[in-house]
Amino acid sequence: MDDVRRLSSQELVQIYEHTKTIAVVGASADEAKVANAIPSYLQSKGYQIIPVNPRGGEIFGQRVYPSLADIKVPVDVVEVFRPPAEAETIARQAIEIGATVLWFQPGTHTDQAARLAAAAGLTVVTDRCMGATHAQLVTPREP
Repeated sequence: MDDVRRLSSQELVQIYEHTKTIAVVGASADEAKVANAIPSYLQSKGYQIIPVNPRGGEIFGQRVYPSLADIKVPVDVVEVFRPPAEAETIARQAIEIGATVLWFQPGTHTDQAARLAAAAGLTVVTDRCMGATHAQLVTPREP
């Protein structure tokens, strides 16, 4: 993955500082799953979470979109909680909707998907939990 570089802590903090909207592909209504706990945590920190799951419904008090293509508002970050077999399709969709960051939760990416997104100009994060990284790097802000 030579063309997908490892981001510094400062670059990761900048992602959080510039992010308003996070589309969560594979968001789960099951509170026992990380695909629920991590987006819930990020929502509690002030980010707008847009759940993406073909089942539809409502998660985190938000309408669930069946795919990234169905979202009609700008998305800053696409966060992925799906198996690696879906990574390339998700990368193509993230490019299509104009996301600036594609964040693969640990165990969800393929090198090909990461290269594809990076080549299209997206910042790509792999093998890091978006919630744990936020808790580690971002200084808590007072409300």
